[in-house]
Amino acid sequence: MRDRLRREFQALVYRFRRFERYEIREFRAWIERTTTIVHFSVLVFVPLLIAFVTYLANSLEGLSFLLFPPLASGAYTLFSSPESRYASPSRFVGGLTLGAACGWVGLAASNEYVTGTAASMEVTAFSAGLSVLLVGLVTWLLDLEEPSAFSTALLGLLVPPARQPAFLASVFGATLIVSGVFAVWRREFYERRATVLYQSVKGDDHVLVPMVGKQADATAMLGGRIASAHDAGKVVLLDVVADDAIARAERTLLDSHGAVDLASPTPEAGGEFWDAVERSAISDTVGALETRAGEIETKTGVPCEVVVAVERGSLGGTILQTATEAKCDLIATPYAQQYGRLAPFIHDLFRSEMDVLVHRSAGGQTRWHRVLVPVRRASDVAHSMIDFSMRLIRAGGQISVCTCLGPTGDRWPAESMLADLVEPFDAPIETRVSRDNIVPFLAQTAPYYDLVMIGASRDRSAASRLVAPPTFEEIQDLGTDVAIVDRG
Repeated sequence: MRDRLRREFQALVYRFRRFERYEIREFRAWIERTTTIVHFSVLVFVPLLIAFVTYLANSLEGLSFLLFPPLASGAYTLFSSPESRYASPSRFVGGLTLGAACGWVGLAASNEYVTGTAASMEVTAFSAGLSVLLVGLVTWLLDLEEPSAFSTALLGLLVPPARQPAFLASVFGATLIVSGVFAVWRREFYERRATVLYQSVKGDDHVLVPMVGKQADATAMLGGRIASAHDAGKVVLLDVVADDAIARAERTLLDSHGAVDLASPTPEAGGEFWDAVERSAISDTVGALETRAGEIETKTGVPCEVVVAVERGSLGGTILQTATEAKCDLIATPYAQQYGRLAPFIHDLFRSEMDVLVHRSAGGQTRWHRVLVPVRRASDVAHSMIDFSMRLIRAGGQISVCTCLGPTGDRWPAESMLADLVEPFDAPIETRVSRDNIVPFLAQTAPYYDLVMIGASRDRSAASRLVAPPTFEEIQDLGTDVAIVDRG
């Protein structure tokens, strides 16, 4: 009874920890999105900046509360649209300051020619119209057009003439503070969010490649080129065998770099051990693995080692266990099918917490210069696909990130989404929006590229999968290399 309770408690703790890890991964994926970063920054920085300026207003007698409405709206414009034409510190400071100056001029002209009283506080139609005319003309001529400048000009009409210089100085000082914080935020965080915040581009430098199938050599080279983008990159080639005796024989040969003669048993191994294995097949396998490892090290510059594991339970479980023991954070496996569907071990990999890349080679290609990345939405998977593409092509290649709307989709949100996706990455990336559906689009476009990198679509519901299978299952005859990316 006590053992049963202990097992149930351990199972409960395991489920809780798994749920906790899932929630953390979901939060990381959510916080990586550009829209989330922007909205979160607005919620943090705009209130803090307005609170700070309010504190200064309470401390300094000359700082007017009238500047708060245009200051708040201008600060929101800066942080909510950091890539727009209005997200310019100089435009923000100059526009609001000139707006206050134009309000001062409008009030002075009204007092001089309409009311006839130099100290009048009356807001006339003439003063309001002249202030707006001046601010529109001046900001246009100086290329400092700023929406909040118009509200600053009108609010300036409510300031007594004697306090106009202090109001103008307070607008300049407050906008300087806000624009300074925005400039630092944009330069040090927003523009560097791919390296500062994106979890998807910080790791995946230790790559495990299961050497299964006929195209494993091409997948191994792809894994090597992905790992070579980081100084700490490493590739581990995995040979999965069905028998402990074969595993020991391969390990012995690998440790001795082929110096052991399988036909001559060693005292450590024993004659019965060597007689139980297929000597020539083992020698050929080990030789091929060492040759491939040497080529990866030579062409990519990353260390490559070979490990041998015995399949226990399932191939997917064996691969995952080996990846954990070898401290790998990405599994790059060749594409495999069983009975016309995706092989069960790949499903096991997709259900794990490990990052997975499934490579379907069209002809054993080992260099990729043109990569097409179809995306449905901004996500951590999309970030990973762009990052992997950049690692593969290095200098001189081309990356195209595209999305397919179908005949009824809205083009503007799609273009904005693609712009947010590619902007953080330091590479010339082309964006494309197509009115076609994804499968016919890839059938027409993929032949012009060396590799198509798509997501695994694990976030789709079971009902959705019944209606339409995953995209990678519908492009079996594409004729171009395909890489399926899944974030664990």
